[in-house]
Amino acid sequence: MNEFCKICDSKTFTITHKKFGIDYYYCKACGFIAKDERSIISPEEELKIYESHNNSIDDPRYVAFFKRFLESAVFPYCKGETGLDYGSGPSPVLATILERDYGFSVDIYDLFFSPEREYEGRSYDLITATEVLEHLADPLSHFAIFRRCLKDEGILSVMTLFHPEDENEFLQWYYMRDMSHISFYTPRSMRVIGEKLGLEIIFTDDARYTTFRKRY
Repeated sequence: MNEFCKICDSKTFTITHKKFGIDYYYCKACGFIAKDERSIISPEEELKIYESHNNSIDDPRYVAFFKRFLESAVFPYCKGETGLDYGSGPSPVLATILERDYGFSVDIYDLFFSPEREYEGRSYDLITATEVLEHLADPLSHFAIFRRCLKDEGILSVMTLFHPEDENEFLQWYYMRDMSHISFYTPRSMRVIGEKLGLEIIFTDDARYTTFRKRY
């Protein structure tokens, strides 16, 4: 059970998806929702879901999906050209776009597909985590890595769809129905994460994009 919020330690309350028989722990203080750990699928099951995705650099719609993110949440704020794409997936499309189209040098990391931690001991102008945060059981530990790997003037740009605040809407939400999704956020969740980890938000679209830099 997740009696206390993984983000802000506040008391949570339980909402239950009756059809799936799954509990979710909702923190009204910061808006974070965590799936009951007893219902989290195995790494093998999670990998099967990733492998079923047909995402390719040759798909113009998928490329456009990332370019909208870059144009909104990255390029107005990024001052350099070294990057880390954290959670790059089976095909590192975002890293390829940054290198091929914009002259970046990008390291990649993915738990399943690129598990070598090349980021250790390095620092970057840009760190991206797109459609990754919803898969993380312990978000704060990953944000600590992001901050440690950011250059002083670097930015962290993340993408995850923010959940509806109404609990009944949440239980009907398509994003929650992906069994590999276990953590759900609001813009308020992101602010609290930033406060705890020494990051400040410099951009959010209040829908799915958030961009941070180090707070001093």
